[in-house]
Amino acid sequence: MGQGQWPDGGFHSDVTPPPRPRATAAQLGGRIAFGIAVTAGLIASVALGTPALRGPDAGHDTTTTHHSATAPR
Repeated sequence: MGQGQWPDGGFHSDVTPPPRPRATAAQLGGRIAFGIAVTAGLIASVALGTPALRGPDAGHDTTTTHHSATAPR
């Protein structure tokens, strides 16, 4: 086995990688705005889709006929 090689074939080192750079204020603001937009879209889709998934209202009678004011009864 070569130096740094382990039996599983991977390379292991005890040198830690440099830390990731911190996100700028603009990047944080963009991430927050994106999260709010996605959340608002999901809420809107539920709010608009829920009435379509419900059955007809129990109190609403769809069998009644409407007569115009000029039609004889």
